[in-house]
Amino acid sequence: MKRLAILGNHLPRQCGIATFTTHLADALTTAVPDVDSFVLAMNDAGRRHPYPARVRFEIAEGDPGSYERAADYLNVNQVDVLSVQHEYGIFGGKAGAHVLTLLRELRMPIVTTLHTVLSAPNPAQRAVIEELARLSERLVVMSASGADLLTRVHGISRDQIDLIPHGIPHVPVDPASKDRLGVEGKTVILTFGLLSRDKGIEYVIEALPAILAVHPDTVYIVLGATHPHVIAHEGEAYRLMLEARGQQLGVAGSMIFHNRFVSQDELTEFLSATDVRSLPIACSACSVEPAGPTGHGSRIARRIATGACRRR
Repeated sequence: MKRLAILGNHLPRQCGIATFTTHLADALTTAVPDVDSFVLAMNDAGRRHPYPARVRFEIAEGDPGSYERAADYLNVNQVDVLSVQHEYGIFGGKAGAHVLTLLRELRMPIVTTLHTVLSAPNPAQRAVIEELARLSERLVVMSASGADLLTRVHGISRDQIDLIPHGIPHVPVDPASKDRLGVEGKTVILTFGLLSRDKGIEYVIEALPAILAVHPDTVYIVLGATHPHVIAHEGEAYRLMLEARGQQLGVAGSMIFHNRFVSQDELTEFLSATDVRSLPIACSACSVEPAGPTGHGSRIARRIATGACRRR
């Protein structure tokens, strides 16, 4: 293999898929330095980003012609394999169907990593996943539940599915991290990632009175900016609702919001100070792969699954 391309988001765009794709590209460069690997980056409506040189093509999410030009670019450059990082919300069209326009025109094998697999997809979502399966040589999921849903819900052969668990980077535990973050002597619960209503952070806040009754030294840190798409539609309404609910429950003094997108070094500092990592995902009917580290050292990772997942 001489040339490999990755389709997805890429830093400095602020989202979990961008972080994942960037780390994947870094790992491939290290593992196979003789292979020419590069990224085709998705841009959301009206946005451009100062990408590094490895991003050689940008696709406008809502422009079908942009997908056609990307297919031409891949074919002309004789790419040997395309890795697709799939999440419904990053591609244009109904349920992200525009990406199929690109993939149907390709003359190289496709390996698709599915970051969300739904147990009750609507017709558009079902059609996209099943067409992705038809076009892809391999489908990659990061959990056994995701593989099970592909087989049980979509009728995809288990022989086509590869289970590759999400990696966890080494995070050294530094006793001074809590002091530097101003939470020395506290039991720290951490949620990080871009805020949106499908994260279900309110359910952790609802549980805080009971937690504090037993562990009064607990502090809940919510680390991350509000998702740009959410900002565009409703501003900071979700964050303000969370803060107000904390006030109503009398637990606001045990909550800390850091409204910013953090670097890997900053995230490592917060993880080092964490006693319980909470992954609240308001979805009881899907397999969602967390785009970030889910554990470190002897720390505990928890998933809170409630409600219904957001349909795109």
